[in-house]
Amino acid sequence: MSNSGLRDISLSQRDTSRAQQRDLPVGTRPHADAEMTRVLKTAPLRMASDPSNGIIAYWRHDAVHDVVGPMADHVLMAFPSGSLRFERRSGKSVVTGTTHRGAVTVIPAGSSSRWDIPEPLNVVHLYLPQATLQRVAIEAGMAAPADLVERSAHPDPVTSRLLLSAADVLEGSAALDALFRQQITDLLATRLLAAHSGSPPSFQPTLGGLSPAILRRAIERLRSDTDADVSLAALAADAGLSRFHFCRAFKESTGLSPHAWLRQHHLEQAMNMLRETDDSIASIAAALGYSSQAAFAAAFGKLTGETPSVWRRRMR
Repeated sequence: MSNSGLRDISLSQRDTSRAQQRDLPVGTRPHADAEMTRVLKTAPLRMASDPSNGIIAYWRHDAVHDVVGPMADHVLMAFPSGSLRFERRSGKSVVTGTTHRGAVTVIPAGSSSRWDIPEPLNVVHLYLPQATLQRVAIEAGMAAPADLVERSAHPDPVTSRLLLSAADVLEGSAALDALFRQQITDLLATRLLAAHSGSPPSFQPTLGGLSPAILRRAIERLRSDTDADVSLAALAADAGLSRFHFCRAFKESTGLSPHAWLRQHHLEQAMNMLRETDDSIASIAAALGYSSQAAFAAAFGKLTGETPSVWRRRMR
């Protein structure tokens, strides 16, 4: 028998073994980050982890010819660039797709399939616990979510743009980055429920904004120079609302999401310090909670089109 034949038998046996794991109890399934590390045989270039709500990972991996086993989390993928044809096989069903910006792939929790990706690929993943999907559904006033539908490079520019932004818009500020990830995870869960579930639910519209007193408390928390908790959970709890409804009501009241409001506040603080003090750029970056002077300069430049030092010289 040829070596090729031996390899085919080995792959077939491995596929069968993986398929038999499909009915494993949920608690014994690996989390998506562990299973993807096994399959992709590398580490992600960047990973932003909030295990209780979701994990965002940016990968650059080589060709893949393996079975992705049943996972405890739902997986959403988006592709930042390039076009690559791949094959996904589940049982006797074979689906081919072509990766491109504006397309998404969905792997529901518990599903298993063989993947053949012939060349290296850049891809952004979201690993979403079922508990997060259920929380968003409940907060939005919906019935329990139906099963997600498997998708292979399915056209969905809105969801693709949201997930790619999750990998691109990390600014080096712990408070800003955490708040952004929390918001984007909830938005992506909402998109999955609306566009990729077997029975798309209808959302109850949120009417009106926050009361003046609640809005004032939320802004005081966001503006605090102490180590106040500015997580979405803390802001929503302080307002007596769910995360879902707090975000919508805050934007109704201010015209900005909590993350966008805090980013604008940081920018205003930075401008005041650059204009009115002789503090170094590094000390201003540290005072505003940025991880480095470079991270602060990149965030400032993204919003103003100038470096902090150029802006300071121009304004004096």
